[in-house]
Amino acid sequence: MVKKASLFDWFLLLVLFLFCVVILYPFLYMLAVSLSSNEYILRGEVSIWPKGFTTRVYEKVLQSSSVLTGYKNTIIYVVLGTTVSMIVTSFAAYSLARKSLLFGKTITLFIVFTMLFNGGMIPTFLVVRSLGLIDTIWAMILPSAVSAWNLFVMRTFFQGVPKELEEAGKMDGLGDWGILLRIIVPLSKPVMATIGLFYAVAIWNNYYNALLYLRSQDLFPLQVTIRMLMETGIIDVSGQNGAEVEIDQSVKFATIIVGTLPIICVYPFLQKYFVKGAMIGSVKG
Repeated sequence: MVKKASLFDWFLLLVLFLFCVVILYPFLYMLAVSLSSNEYILRGEVSIWPKGFTTRVYEKVLQSSSVLTGYKNTIIYVVLGTTVSMIVTSFAAYSLARKSLLFGKTITLFIVFTMLFNGGMIPTFLVVRSLGLIDTIWAMILPSAVSAWNLFVMRTFFQGVPKELEEAGKMDGLGDWGILLRIIVPLSKPVMATIGLFYAVAIWNNYYNALLYLRSQDLFPLQVTIRMLMETGIIDVSGQNGAEVEIDQSVKFATIIVGTLPIICVYPFLQKYFVKGAMIGSVKG
């Protein structure tokens, strides 16, 4: 029997619809402006549908040496950083999930403490500088390699894996490494995909660390490149003898779309793991 929708249900649908409109409108407007001709933009006739369809601004953006360099650097940071973060987080989570870990509760309390208090910007900068990481790709990866929240979500998920499977693995001669790599990790695809997405999005949007630790423009990620374009108002287009071209509103919006679209395209492929991994990893204490 189909339940009849109540007035409150229709009210919730209306609120959700308005919420989606508020979220989608800025993105659709930027996309429409970036694909419209200048005359329509100057007359203010573009809303959410392109007028005088053209891809000229995307050709400018994708020809920009600074944008391409930022794209390359960001992809390197995301791939390398997510890999390092997942390896370290999974190893630490597996260790903390073992009740037999020596001083396990004490180590857990220390990690929880970092969620409430941190050393601050200046002490962190001094540590990074003392390690010789300034103006290197590792400055974008190592200082934020592990998130305490992600660590506890993964640890909780690992604790939910049936102990019988681990005992069976030990009977087959597997050690801790074998149990982690052959039993725990294959059974943990939902939480792995979820935590990996968290790390990848955080690194993709990492702007703060780049300002603090990077000096060379050849190492700047895409987010810093976009900020520089917004501040200077110019874009360096290769193939035009180094000439600088004025960046208008459509090029600004095109640059933002180019910087945002890849991570949006990845999300749907991981969504089937996303809710399941986040919920299972956060139920237990």
